[in-house]
Amino acid sequence: MKRIIFSSVFILVLMIGSFSCKKPAGSGGNSSLNGKIWVRKNLGAEQYAGYDEDVYIIYGDDIGFSDRTRAGYDGKYEFKYLRKGKYKIYAYSIDSTFSTTAKQARIQEVEITDKKQAIEVPVIIINK
Repeated sequence: MKRIIFSSVFILVLMIGSFSCKKPAGSGGNSSLNGKIWVRKNLGAEQYAGYDEDVYIIYGDDIGFSDRTRAGYDGKYEFKYLRKGKYKIYAYSIDSTFSTTAKQARIQEVEITDKKQAIEVPVIIINK
């Protein structure tokens, strides 16, 4: 009898725990974010798809980048298997005035609001 009561209480605690845990933004879901990197070079005289550029993602309120990928030959990238939540996607660019080579992040903020979403991130334009 004690074994049945203990088992029932244990199962009840597990069920309550699984319903009360809200998973934060991050990996482990069925959604994806994809976009494109576009490069402007020589004061914009030369422009092309940002092939092989590093693209970073920050999950929710994380301080540093959570994951990184490289853009393909056509400047496109994708982050898969994400959960609902807020994300920041960014790539590094030199200053838009081209007066310095100091790098700055070009950030796009997006939010996944439902399961199994495929969200297209606005184009990230970087200067080289």
